[in-house]
Amino acid sequence: MAKFELKLPKMGESVAEATITNWLKEVGDTIEADEAVLEIATDKVDSEVPSEVDGKLVEILFQTDDVVKVGQTIAIIETDGDGEEENSSQSEVAPSDAMVKDVENTVTAAKDNTTSHSSTDFSDSDRFYSPLVKNIAKQEGISLEELEKVQGSGKEGRVTKNDILDYVENRSSTPASQPLASAKPAASAPVQQKAAPVSVNGEDEIIEMTRMGKMIAHHMVQSNQTSAHVQSFIEVDVTTIWNWRNKHKDAFAKREGEKLTFTPIFMEAIAKAIKDFPMINISVDGDTIIKKKNINLGMAAALPDGNLIVPVIKNADRLNLVGLAKEVNDLANRARANKLKPDDIQGGTYTVTNVGTFGSIMGTPIINQPQVAILALGAIRKVPAVIETPEGDFIGIRYKMILSHSYDHRVVNGALGGQFVQRVAQYLESFDKNRVV
Repeated sequence: MAKFELKLPKMGESVAEATITNWLKEVGDTIEADEAVLEIATDKVDSEVPSEVDGKLVEILFQTDDVVKVGQTIAIIETDGDGEEENSSQSEVAPSDAMVKDVENTVTAAKDNTTSHSSTDFSDSDRFYSPLVKNIAKQEGISLEELEKVQGSGKEGRVTKNDILDYVENRSSTPASQPLASAKPAASAPVQQKAAPVSVNGEDEIIEMTRMGKMIAHHMVQSNQTSAHVQSFIEVDVTTIWNWRNKHKDAFAKREGEKLTFTPIFMEAIAKAIKDFPMINISVDGDTIIKKKNINLGMAAALPDGNLIVPVIKNADRLNLVGLAKEVNDLANRARANKLKPDDIQGGTYTVTNVGTFGSIMGTPIINQPQVAILALGAIRKVPAVIETPEGDFIGIRYKMILSHSYDHRVVNGALGGQFVQRVAQYLESFDKNRVV
């Protein structure tokens, strides 16, 4: 029999570690290749870790709520074989019990290193806090002294994500009871208000929010409390784009094997407008503005469970229309199939959401922190419109839509917010009807 080391797989360049949220298999269970063994979570997305081999799970080296680095061994699977260790080309014989013990010792040391590294932001504490818990504590202005008082429900009393979110929800609204995590102005740590009590009768159904649903809810409330939301709206005539797409979509699908939707056309115009107005492509850190070099467009996508996720098109301004169409389709398909990787949803600098998918003609979207703006695409409608010509005005049938631009008034004034969305509209209305794709 051979031993196979199941390691935490690489999940993207910007993802170095993850938290184990649930073991789907127990010691002694038989596992097939590609079958999910455990569930993990990064700050924004849940994933499953599948087995690469057929075999039996004989050892679990990390427990629920443990933080594991990419490449660390998390479990041992026993496989049928001639004694070779299947994931090591240098092994000539099956590892002995002593060798397995060495693996355990290595993992234990790695866990200690992970704990030490992950606690650098709270180095004065002897208590372990996961990166996600520390990140939430920072965002909510929770000091180390206050965090130490939070009761943990995890292994060995560790504070889990649900523990910190429950604490934030029930936190006292008295400013004096909220120590600040830094010397920044108190405005950077908004006061949390207690929710009004909800009455429940025997006919009501109580539904537990999903883990992702809780994260989204927290993220939305935090964004509203952080940014001063302002909206600008503009109507766009997309008749030329509508006709051009209808003319080319079949040939495009036959040649590229991809659907040609409106989304990549809109993304192209938005990326061009961002290059014209780079101060839309920023983030705020206290009293500091961070101007982003890359244009990474997030596109809100619906998940099968009804939640939303925002995969990111990296360096969208460097892609042509064909490249954008392939990226949009790939991310949308993998989002619907729950196949997105953690790196797919990180690094966004500006977000686009298509509220028109559900028939809405406009919307007032919430900014996706730490970005400072988001654009909502309304439904494309066939409407009567006044058309100006050298021979005079007349009424015609046109395809129109409304762009809704939400932006953070702390750093984006009305002129910039309005000029940006106007430039997007100009790019869309000047679309070349003779363009070859």
